[in-house]
Amino acid sequence: MKASWCMLLCVTLGAMIAPAANAPRIVREEIEWLDVWVPGNSVKNLPRVLLIGDSITRGYYKEVEDRLKGKVTVARLTTSKSLGDPAFIDEVRLIMGQTKFDIVHFNNGLHGWGYTEEEYAAALPELLAAIRKSAPKAQLVWAMTTPVRTADRIEQFDAKTERVKARNVIADEIMKKEGIMVNDLYSLLKDKSDWYSRDGVHLNANGTKALGAQVAEMLGMLKAE
Repeated sequence: MKASWCMLLCVTLGAMIAPAANAPRIVREEIEWLDVWVPGNSVKNLPRVLLIGDSITRGYYKEVEDRLKGKVTVARLTTSKSLGDPAFIDEVRLIMGQTKFDIVHFNNGLHGWGYTEEEYAAALPELLAAIRKSAPKAQLVWAMTTPVRTADRIEQFDAKTERVKARNVIADEIMKKEGIMVNDLYSLLKDKSDWYSRDGVHLNANGTKALGAQVAEMLGMLKAE
């Protein structure tokens, strides 16, 4: 009897300690961050726009806000979390569950290099489903991920750009299938190495302004429809 109880206890503890067979694989960066900015909660007569992205989105946010001032209220949800990490979907649900948005301009692709493109493709529909559930009547726009250049040699593309291109193809196919507009920020930057900062990822003032202008133009067009 004693041996049976010992065996039962070991099996129970093993089940508690062992990860679930279908548990998601978690890949995190050394430092993770989340930056959320939701202005104009007292404004009731303007459409509300949410920009979802990373530090690139955070960079051009002010340009978009300035260009659309008095026409729409622009919020942002920028994060280092990536597709494949369930915490990214949790962040989206958390913020979108608090405010009604009429337009969502979203991107994810420059983080999560520890996830394969197959995992990226598998996670993108879940992001889309979370956005649609939180804002079922919102107009959606997917933003293509921007190229990566070699640090301090920005005239050259970094090897990660091949992965960016693969992710853009995956996203483009899904968005076309779902009838979602695509804002091609990749093509805007692919021949503009002089718009990059020396780290090869972020943009200088000219690049940031150009990105913001293109995003604002598309959002303004959607508002007019």
